[in-house]
Amino acid sequence: MIKRCLLVLGMGLAFVGGAGATEQVDLDMVGKIRQEAFHRSQVMDTFSYLTESIGPRLTNSPAMTRANAWTRQKFGEWGLTSAHDEAFDDFGRGWEFESASVEMLEPRLTQLYALPKAWTPGTHGTVEGEVVKVDIKKLADLEKYKGKLRGKILLLGDAREYKRGIEADSHRHDATSLEGLQEFTIPKSASADKDRAKRVKEYAERQELVRATNAFLAEEGALASISISGWDNGIIRVGGGGSRKAGEPVGIPELAMIAEHYNQLARALERKQPVKLRVNVDARFTDDADQPGHNTIAEIRGSGKADEIVMLGAHMDSWHTGTGAADNAAGVAVMMEAMRILKAVGAKPRRTIRVALWSGEEQGLIGSQAYVAKHFAHYPEPTDPAQKALPASLRAPTGPLQKLRDYEKFSVYFNMDNGSGRFRGIYAQENIAAMPIFEAWLKPFNDVGAATVASRNTGSTDHISFDRVGLPGFQFIQDRLDYFSNVHHSNLDTWDHAEAEDLKQAAAIVAAFAYNAAMREEKMPRKPLLED
Repeated sequence: MIKRCLLVLGMGLAFVGGAGATEQVDLDMVGKIRQEAFHRSQVMDTFSYLTESIGPRLTNSPAMTRANAWTRQKFGEWGLTSAHDEAFDDFGRGWEFESASVEMLEPRLTQLYALPKAWTPGTHGTVEGEVVKVDIKKLADLEKYKGKLRGKILLLGDAREYKRGIEADSHRHDATSLEGLQEFTIPKSASADKDRAKRVKEYAERQELVRATNAFLAEEGALASISISGWDNGIIRVGGGGSRKAGEPVGIPELAMIAEHYNQLARALERKQPVKLRVNVDARFTDDADQPGHNTIAEIRGSGKADEIVMLGAHMDSWHTGTGAADNAAGVAVMMEAMRILKAVGAKPRRTIRVALWSGEEQGLIGSQAYVAKHFAHYPEPTDPAQKALPASLRAPTGPLQKLRDYEKFSVYFNMDNGSGRFRGIYAQENIAAMPIFEAWLKPFNDVGAATVASRNTGSTDHISFDRVGLPGFQFIQDRLDYFSNVHHSNLDTWDHAEAEDLKQAAAIVAAFAYNAAMREEKMPRKPLLED
C-alpha cells in the first residue's frame, strides 16, 4: 500500500501525494468556499424559484423558455460573463398541459387519478366512453381491433399485483454501502457489435410499433388510452408518448393512472362488468413546426490559462407532472450556487470555469451531446437513414473521432443528476490517474461525509456525452434518499423531497472541485479512448 500524507504549509496549501506525486490544494480558498456555502447559501432560493415559481421544465415548453431566461439573468447578476442560450437543432415541438380529470361513471361514480403523457393531444373538452382492454405488443395485434374501438377508452394492459414494501423509502449510504462502491466488476467478454445490433433491432421495432399504434388508434376513433403507473402507492410515474416531431402521428390522448385505480378498472372488466369513464385533458402543442432546443451557458473567465476549460453542469429540463425538483432542479441549483460562490469569494481561476444547464437530457442527453459535438469532438454523421434515426448511443461508429480545436484545451466536466442527496464522493469512470487527485480534493470535505472515490463507471446522464469522446467527465456519488422509490419521473418530484443541507454541502464540493481543476498546473489526466 502506498502511504499518503497531508502537509499543511504556511501559505495555506496542502499537498497529498504518493509514489513521488503531489496534488496541491489551496486550503485557504477551500475554507472561504465552505464559509460562503454553509453560512451564506442561496442554493434554496434558486431551487425554490425553479421548482415553485417556474415549475416543471419539459424541453421546448414555455416553462423551459422561462427557465433559460431566468438563469441567464441570475448569472448576469452574479457577475458571470458570456451568459447566453446556445441552440441545438430541431429537437421538436413544445408541449404543455394545464389540467386532467378522469371520472368513473359506471359501475359507480368516483374520481380517478391520472395524468397525461407528454407530447400527446388533449381531448378538446370532455369525452365519455365505454372502457375496453387492449393488448398491443406487436404490429400484428392491431388488426384484431380494427373496427372495434370507435368511441372507446382503452386500458393498455392487465392489472398488476400490489407488492408491499419491505424496506424504508429513503436511504443514505453507510460504511457498508460505500465500501461496496469500491469494488469493480471486470466486464465479461462479449461482442459489442452483436449487443449493439440487438439493441438497434429492439429500438427500431419499438419505434415502428409506436408510430403504427398512434396512427391506428386515431384512425379508429378511440377517445383516449390509459396505462398503469410504473409505481404503486398512489404515485403517477409518467414520461412521454405521442411524438414531439412535427408530421409524425401523435395518436390519441394518453394518460398514466395510479396503479390502485387502474387495477380497479381492470378487475371490473375481468368480471365482464361495464365500465364507463369521463375524461377531460387540457393539453396542447405550443409549436406547429420543430424548434431547436437551448442550453444555457455562462462562465468565469480565467487568467493565464484562460483558453483552457473546466466545465460543470446539470440538466435543467424535466418531466411535466411534478416540479422537476430532484430531477433536476437540485443539480441546477447546486451548479449555479457553485458559480455564485466562486464569484462571491473572489476566486481568480487560471482556467476558464464554464457552467452549462442542459436541455433535452430526458430524451437522451441531446443538449449535452450537441454541445460536445459542436465544441470538442464528434464521430462523422452517418449517411444511412436508418442509422441517422437512431440515438447517438446506438449508432455504429462511422469513422474515426473528429477532434475540434478545443478538444485539447478541455480539462474536465463535473455533473450532478442523482437527486438532491448529499455527496459521498465521486465515480472515477475508470480514470485511475484521476483517483488520487480526487482523494486530495475530497480531504477537506471528509468531515461532511464526502470521502469515497470509486473507480467504477456510472451512466445515464450528461457526463457520458464527454466520456464517450474521451474527455474527462464525472458524476458524484450521492445519497439516494427517496429518489428511486418515490420521486424519479413522478408527480411527487417536488420541493418537499429535497434536503437543504445536502444541497449546501454539494455546492461547496462542486465549487472546490471546479476551482482546484482550474488552478492545477496540468489539465486533468485522460483515460485511453476505446473506439470500437
